[in-house]
Amino acid sequence: MQLIECPWCGTREETEFHYGGQAHVAYPEDPQALTDEEWARYVFFRTNPKGLFAERWSHSAGCRRWFNAVRDTATYRFHSVYRPDEQRPTTP
Repeated sequence: MQLIECPWCGTREETEFHYGGQAHVAYPEDPQALTDEEWARYVFFRTNPKGLFAERWSHSAGCRRWFNAVRDTATYRFHSVYRPDEQRPTTP
């Protein structure tokens, strides 16, 4: 069982969390002006790197808040967690 650090609740078991996709994806300024192709690209297309990746997570069985995490997609190891209003920490 892996432990994940919630910025508000502290360390908890991974079963309390849900993955929410790529972090720092900006919502379109004028979504009504997007074509179907542009809207599909916003909704469905994300980067999928091997290595460090900024993601959104929800502490669904705890405080129910969203937070961001930098996780290595190859090892599943979390390198840092931070609140949505904070800047992404620099990682090696």
